[in-house]
Amino acid sequence: METSNLKAHLFVFLATFLVAGSFLASHNLATIVNPFSLTLLRFVISFILLAPFILLQSSRRSEIIPMLPRAMVISFFYSGYFLAMFEALKTTTVLNTGTLYTLVPLLTAIFAFFIFKEKISFNKFIVYLIGVFGTIWVIFKADIQLLLEFSLNSGDYIYIIGAVSMCFYSISLKLVHKKSDNSLNMVFATLIGGMFWMSLFMLFFNEPLNWTLIQGDLVYSMLYLAIITTLLTLYLYQKATAILGPTRVMSYVYLNPIAVVLLLFVVQNIAIETIIIPGILISCIATFFLQRNSKAIKRE
Repeated sequence: METSNLKAHLFVFLATFLVAGSFLASHNLATIVNPFSLTLLRFVISFILLAPFILLQSSRRSEIIPMLPRAMVISFFYSGYFLAMFEALKTTTVLNTGTLYTLVPLLTAIFAFFIFKEKISFNKFIVYLIGVFGTIWVIFKADIQLLLEFSLNSGDYIYIIGAVSMCFYSISLKLVHKKSDNSLNMVFATLIGGMFWMSLFMLFFNEPLNWTLIQGDLVYSMLYLAIITTLLTLYLYQKATAILGPTRVMSYVYLNPIAVVLLLFVVQNIAIETIIIPGILISCIATFFLQRNSKAIKRE
């Protein structure tokens, strides 16, 4: 494996674990402040932190404005996902969102087929289904009764829209990327676009900021979302997608429930149940086979 490819895989692997933590942090904040305001705040904090590194260098400043039209496209879909997630978590559970998130790799592959003409072989389709099976095993702890009781509510339908938006976010990264792009500059331009879209939506829906409601431990959740799962993962995903392409990057989604389980073990000392280990292994195997498809590398 080439050094650049290996680095890209490490980037998206790290981003997967960081995003897993965002499900926990988002659930804490979703019922406190409206989703428009939360999404805007995470962009604003990230923008303020990154601004000195961009604006104090004339070479970087000069690249931002030419990047903005493309960044507006990226940020529209990126903002849409988090907006839908915050709104969905008002009426649904982390369990449901985690389950529906497993649709992202297959949906991305389907959209990539129409946009990039990347064919989905029968074997690859089966691997996608195996990946879904593995992650559902982990999420429902191999409890058939719990799976049968799963049903969609209004929040779930909202989250599905967000999942589709995440697919197009990944595809747009590949579609508008130029080899000459500096990833850090593109992240900054994307944050500007995100602030624009969220401000526009807030004005249209007449939503208040209510940022003063974020107090105590919620401040740490907000900082995690702004610094780790906005600023850092934007950079990691943009670097990785430019090299690997959207389909391969999104296949790491199957590892998301595993990452959540491991984080709960490390952060909250919640034991890993033996029953979910087969599901973890199945998800890892599916992700591995999706990554080693050499034909996909050439097409993307």
